[in-house]
Order: sequence, then C-alpha cells, then structure tokens
Amino acid sequence: MDKILDRTALKENLDLLRKEGKKIAFTNGCFDILHVGHVRYLKEARKTADVLVLALNSDSSVQTIKGPKRPLVPEKERAEVLASLECIDFITIFSEPTPLELICLLKPDVLIKGGDWAEEQVVGRKEIRQWGGRVEIIPEVAGKSTTNIVDKVMAVYGLEK
Repeated sequence: MDKILDRTALKENLDLLRKEGKKIAFTNGCFDILHVGHVRYLKEARKTADVLVLALNSDSSVQTIKGPKRPLVPEKERAEVLASLECIDFITIFSEPTPLELICLLKPDVLIKGGDWAEEQVVGRKEIRQWGGRVEIIPEVAGKSTTNIVDKVMAVYGLEK
C-alpha cells in the first residue's frame, strides 16, 4: 500500500477505515531534516489513534514559513523518508498557508501538535471540536530541531549562515 496519497485518495481511504471503526489522528509539519525530536513526536502521535495521517508542508509553504533557504530536502524526498516510518500510516503534501482546509476535508478524530504550540494557537482546534474530536499537544524534545542541526553543521565546518 502506498502511504503517500493526494488528498482525494487519502479521504477515500480514511472514509473506509472510519467505517471499520478506526480513529484517525492528524498532524502536520515541515520535517525538513528528520531528527530524533521528530521521531519521538511521531511515535507519541501514533499512540493517540488507530491511524496517523501526516500532512507535509510543500516546498513552497516551507519557504513561506522558514525562509528562502529552506527546505533543505525537497518535499518528495521528505515524504519518502517519512513514509518509511512504521508509526505513519498516510502522508499527503499540502501547499496552503495552514492545514485548515485539509483538516476540514479529512475530519480527523484527534488533531496533534508539538509542545512548541499552545492549544489556542492550533489551527483547526475549533473545527475538530465541532465534530467531536480533540486536540492533543505532545511535549517537544528540548534542543532537537532542524535549525539546531543546521547551526551545528555551520559551526563545525566554519561557515556562516
């Protein structure tokens, strides 16, 4: 089974799983350089439901969020690496500024964000509650980020940003 799907195919798969009584969790992010913070977060996210969907920011949306030098890894490669993780059931790539449209289409049971987000900041929190879902905040792994990895590489190799 292919884990990387467009939103239409993903919705069809999720509708079938929901009919089987499965609970769906949804998270999103850039996941530019996969690191231990990401892996721990995704493993915890998977524990919240039967199925974990990851909405991956497209290259253009990563640039909007992180700046013109990012992403370091192209979206198709990021998706392929993430698809290799057992804890992720499905991945879809989105280009919108936020995942709200996708959340409203897929109607997950659980909306998950990392501990660097306050629940009041989570896009889709109001909408998910309308259909009886919930928001889960998973604590972040302190000091683990793509930015920290880039900074370390730059320092070790004597380069400046």
